[in-house]
Amino acid sequence: MHQYLFFIGNFPIRAYGTLLAIAIISGACVAYYLTKKDGRGWHVHIVDFSIYVGIAGLIGARLWDVLFFDWAYYHNHLLEIPFVWQGGMAIQGGVVLGTLVGIWYTKKHHIDTWAFADLFAPALILAQSIGRMANLMNGDAFGTPTESNFGILYPETTLAYHTYGNQPLWPAEVWEGQIDILIFVILLLFSSFTHKKGQVFCLYAFLYSLARFCLEFLRGDYAQPAFLTFTSAQTTSLIVILLSIIVFTYLQVAGTNHKNLTTIENKNSYPTKKRKK
Repeated sequence: MHQYLFFIGNFPIRAYGTLLAIAIISGACVAYYLTKKDGRGWHVHIVDFSIYVGIAGLIGARLWDVLFFDWAYYHNHLLEIPFVWQGGMAIQGGVVLGTLVGIWYTKKHHIDTWAFADLFAPALILAQSIGRMANLMNGDAFGTPTESNFGILYPETTLAYHTYGNQPLWPAEVWEGQIDILIFVILLLFSSFTHKKGQVFCLYAFLYSLARFCLEFLRGDYAQPAFLTFTSAQTTSLIVILLSIIVFTYLQVAGTNHKNLTTIENKNSYPTKKRKK
């Protein structure tokens, strides 16, 4: 792993920032494809929407980490809060603030929020997967020592090495990125069947939060309990799991079916057979 890809003069091009940019661009490309295929014309908003949500996600991820995980340090080092290259981005905060900004954007442009969220959910989880590549290259979001020969050995320049030294650590960020790809496939498959508006996004929230809750048992960067024996990320995950189940069930009972306009138009374009007299 390399924290620095190359230098332009004395200015470093960091793998962390480069992969985060690739994550946002990749998510936007998938969202553009899905919204254009849906046929409602929402694809024209994807570039602006991705910029707004991407910036909000970065801010939310950083502030969530600072306020809930590292405030003991940052309240004495306020000027270092923008130094994201030091590590410290909580994806849950990014999703929360990004979702709020996404709701604002869809309301402002009179877009069906639930239907748009369903289309954007697969793009979001794909972006999160690439984001975990950034964590791996930066040496953060690492696991605890495996107490065996299995695991990742991080370079001396990383936070993981400063925390645990030359010990093999569980590949928590690698496994999370791989699980995110599986969730991406599940969301695409689920969305191809009849469902109620909003259920794809609820399924995304449930599956990711469940995966995050389980993987937190292997994380070594923020292992301090926040509620009972659970970490802050696990506590947040449990809340999201419960809410997603409630909302998914409510939508199943009282929600409206998702309608793909392209599919409807294709059905209406089929020639009808004339009955023989």
